[in-house]
This record gives sequence, C-alpha cells and structure tokens, in this order.
Amino acid sequence: MLAAIDIGTNSVHMVVARMSPDGRFEVVTRHKEMVRLGESGDDHLKELTPEAIERGVAALKRCRSVIDTYGAPVAAVATSAVREAENRNEFLRRARREAGIDVEVIAGHEEARLIHLGVLQALPLYDTPLLLCDIGGGSTELLIGHRGDVLASRSFKLGSIRMTRRFFDDGETTRRSVEKARKFVRSAITPFVREARVHRFEVVVGSSGTFECLLDMAQAAEGVEVQSTNGAVLSRSDLAAVLDRLIEAGTAEVRSQIPGMDKGRADIIVGGAIILEQVMEAMSIDSMMLSEYALREGVLFDLNSRLRGASTDHLSDLRRRSVDHLMEVCDDDPDHSVKVAQLALAVYDGLADVHRLGHDEREWLEAGALLANVGLSIAHSRHHQHSYYVIRNSELMSGFTDHEIEVIAQVARYHRRGEPSLKHGPFAALDDIDRERVRWLAAILRVAIGLDRSHAGAVSGVSVAANNKVKLTVVAEPGADVSLELYSARERASMLEEMTGREVVVDV
Repeated sequence: MLAAIDIGTNSVHMVVARMSPDGRFEVVTRHKEMVRLGESGDDHLKELTPEAIERGVAALKRCRSVIDTYGAPVAAVATSAVREAENRNEFLRRARREAGIDVEVIAGHEEARLIHLGVLQALPLYDTPLLLCDIGGGSTELLIGHRGDVLASRSFKLGSIRMTRRFFDDGETTRRSVEKARKFVRSAITPFVREARVHRFEVVVGSSGTFECLLDMAQAAEGVEVQSTNGAVLSRSDLAAVLDRLIEAGTAEVRSQIPGMDKGRADIIVGGAIILEQVMEAMSIDSMMLSEYALREGVLFDLNSRLRGASTDHLSDLRRRSVDHLMEVCDDDPDHSVKVAQLALAVYDGLADVHRLGHDEREWLEAGALLANVGLSIAHSRHHQHSYYVIRNSELMSGFTDHEIEVIAQVARYHRRGEPSLKHGPFAALDDIDRERVRWLAAILRVAIGLDRSHAGAVSGVSVAANNKVKLTVVAEPGADVSLELYSARERASMLEEMTGREVVVDV
C-alpha cells in the first residue's frame, strides 16, 4: 500500500493504492477537500493567510487518519500556492508537527513531469507524442512528452484562482474583463507556443479539475450521461459554447445552476476556462482528451519507483495489462479465457470481409473474451450479468473510455443465455452502430467459448472459410477428443448465423 497527496492552490487530493511490482496500481480509496490555500493571497504579498494554513493542515490531519488505517508510506507534494508563499515554512512545519506529513515543495517543471507520469497511467498514450495541459488554481503546466520523456515543458503563473483574483475579483464577468483576461493569457503562453512548434504531438490531454468540470458541462448540455469521463473528448467548439454560457451567467450564483457545474468551482471556473480557450486557440487544437489521473497518481508511481524500482514498461500496453489484471483478480480459470480469446480472434479475422469491422472492435472482442467470466467471482448463477457489472464498475480498466468499457461489458454480458434485446436497458441505450458491434462480437464469442467447452485446450486453432456457408475448420491438439467442442460450437452458432445470413458449419 502506498499513498500520495497533492496539495494544490485550490484543493488537497489524496489517493491510497495497492501497488504491483511492475508499477500498476489499484486504487483503494480517495479523499479530496477544497481548502483554497491561495484564495485570500495576493500576487504581491505572496503569503498564505492564517485561515488558509489552518484549512490546509486540518485537511492533512484527516488524510493522515486515513493513511494510518492502511499503514501506507506517503509522499506529499505542494505546488503553486505553497511554492510561491514566503511563509511556506510555517505551513510545512505545522504539517509535519500536527499531521505527521513531510511535504515536498516541487518546482513547476517537476510538477509537469509528475502529471505526465500520472496521465500515462490512465490513457494508452505511452507510444504517442502528446501535449499535456493541466490548469490548477495557481499555475498552468504545459508539456510535450513521448514514451515517458519530457520534450518541452513550462509552468505559467496562470490558474483559475489567480485569474479570478486578477480579473473577476468581484465575482462578476463583463465583456471588458473577459477580453483583458484573454489578452493576458495569450501574452503569457506565446513563448511556449513558439517552442512547441519544434516538437510534433498527435494527441492533446487535459488533466485538471477545471477541464473535467468544463467537459461535464458540455456533456450535460448535450444530455450525455457517463460513469467515467476518462478519455472523453472536449472540442474547441463545445468549449466555446460552455464559456459563452459561463460569461452570460454573470455571477457565481447563477453559474452554479448550470447543469454539470461543480458548485465548488462556480466562482473560479471562468478564469480556468479562458486559460483553456487561449491554449487551444494559440496552438490550433481542435479537441482535447480528459485524463482522470494527474499529479497525485504520478507522485504515487514515482514513490513506487523509488521504493521498488518499478519501470514504465507496463505503460506501453496499458489497456491489455489492465484487462489481464482484472481477469487475474476475478477469474479462477484464466487459461480458459485466454484460449477463448485466441479462438475468437481467429474467427473474427477469418470473417473480416463479412463483418467489415476494424481494429478497435477486434480489441474490444479480445477484452470481452478475456473478461467474460469475471462475474463468477460473484456467483455462477447469472454470471454473465455479473460480468457486465464487474467490468462496468471496475476501476481497473485503465486506458479505456467510458464508451469502450460499456461495449466490452455488453460483449461479455451476451456471451451466453439470452441474445441482445431492446428489452435490456443498457443495450437499448446504445446507438445503432454500437448495437451492431455488440451483436457481431457476442456472436463470435459464443462460438469461441463452445470451442473450449471442456476447458482443456483441446482445440489448438480454427480456420474460417466464408462462401455460401461459413465453415469453421477446427485443428485439434494431437490425440485430443474434440467431440464436445464441436457439439458446443454448433449449439452456440445460431446468433452467428443470424449475423452472417449463412449456415455455420463446424468441422474438424
């Protein structure tokens, strides 16, 4: 067990996680408090107020009580508000004395590096050059990274609280104050924009509470409801629409009523939104992806690396390792699930000209096959329904978007018993394209499960020929009796026959 605490200008975040030797982690508990360390400060005075210090230390004492429950070593870092405060030693001494927590004040470039590490735990972007934007209460970090390395980074004294204090201190927004704020941000980030042109990036990631709040409002405006926003995308046009609503609202009280708004951010959200708007415009960014992991998860990984020498190797295949981990935790016969996945992919590849699906769907089929039996950890009866619940609600599915998790969960849900039906709420909630995907992938998975009915690995492979019929030719292991597998595959082929519009023949 390890714990990490991120002491920001706006809030204190803590995460406690169970670590594995290769650097992966499973979150056990989280704790977050809005403490507003930088709320009453002044850019010229650069001091934490006594009230802010009191709030911060009290929050750390509560974090300490949780950490002690798990007996976890802890790493705590402080960012902009503490970093810039001339009286920071008072806060650090009290944190050590009263909460028993040694707080490390980190520089802006180190903050960006750790946020980058955190993002790579949440999204499968290790091999993809990316631009990262993290908007805090007191600073904004911009970073370009690839394969865990930082190619360029800069920390700006731009944050939601700092911008509010400077341009919207009375809580109201006017055209004049908004335009002044925009020009200020544009001027501040220009040097990094020029530097960034030297480096190529393919994906843009936002990792802050500000970004998540803006995304929630954009989704609420479209009537979208999701359980996980990790990997969700906010377009520049959607941001513009949200920002217009925020500005028109005029006051924090009115803004707090906007659907999707985190009421604790209503007074500072405009400043953060303007930073994001100007970053996207200056760098010609059309859309940005959310990472639910950020600084604290990066600190967690960094602490584990120092204590146990964990590497970033697992990040190159984050999604597959997440699936494997959930399978290992919940499936008492993972060898069967691996064999089923192998056979399912062989059938999928053999039917490529018929189903005309792509690489993404192939990955979802593999994940659904590997996780089809995780519901057995709850009960054998209706375990296909339990599998849906486990996949849909697990925090172990790192690197997948909410949409992908839903499709994978439904593929696992329909690996047996009743076929997909509009009478089932989650399936009815999918659009037509996703319903077709689930039908295809579940149909293939059912046959693949039949081909390892004995759980003995008797079938080593299968080839597919699709003409007027779909012929599945099974290759048996030497000396193996595959009669049960042939029978079971034929029994489970009705849904595949429906999808292909052809008779399915299974032979050896």
